[in-house]
Amino acid sequence: MTATVVSRPQHTPPAAELDGVARHYPGGVRALDGVSMRIGAGELVGIVGPSGSGKSTLLNLLGTLDAPTEGSVRIAGHDVGALSDNGRSALRAQGIGFVFQQFHLAANVTALDNVADGVLYTGLPVRRRREQAAAALRRVGLADRAGHRPHELSGGQQQRIAIARAVVGDPALILADEPTGALDTASGEAVIRLLRGLHAAGAAVVVITHDREVAAGLPRRIHVQDGRIAADERPAHTGAGS
Repeated sequence: MTATVVSRPQHTPPAAELDGVARHYPGGVRALDGVSMRIGAGELVGIVGPSGSGKSTLLNLLGTLDAPTEGSVRIAGHDVGALSDNGRSALRAQGIGFVFQQFHLAANVTALDNVADGVLYTGLPVRRRREQAAAALRRVGLADRAGHRPHELSGGQQQRIAIARAVVGDPALILADEPTGALDTASGEAVIRLLRGLHAAGAAVVVITHDREVAAGLPRRIHVQDGRIAADERPAHTGAGS
């Protein structure tokens, strides 16, 4: 299989740029309406808002899983609307990592191969994918769980496996959708520390959350309400551990 390769711009562009973006659905539903925002390379951002505010739609647009009805979306300098289906798939595979609330790990597959699936569509041979997966497991502190299956792991460990899968290809943009929502407090705090570490290593990390405590610890918070950006906060101090 020959993988599609998305060329890298000569300079480091913003991780994501949305300009006048709207997303409408049949029946007059306006999930997003006139959203413009910029997420810098290597930035740590929280996107917060109640259920139905447009957070999930925004995530789908940032992840190139959906297309806007109006406006433009650029990810790492690439105009998503100008890419073919293969081009968008390549951009996701090479430049974006996804972390979800429910982990989405294959039930009867080892941690190592669950993580290796994160680079399944890059065209790399199996041995190379597993080498990268082993390195990603070391990065999240779970090298000793490589041969375990999801039912043999705690919820916090499963989420760390999911994060390893998201970062195995060293993406410049990581999208974490309610990453602590299914975890106890201690496990959730450990996951946020891990995401902070990935940010410190140079990745742009976007955390979609309705958890006020998680949001309060982030250096930038974009509040979404009724499909619009209601506020964009950059507090001078973000509390302990920031």
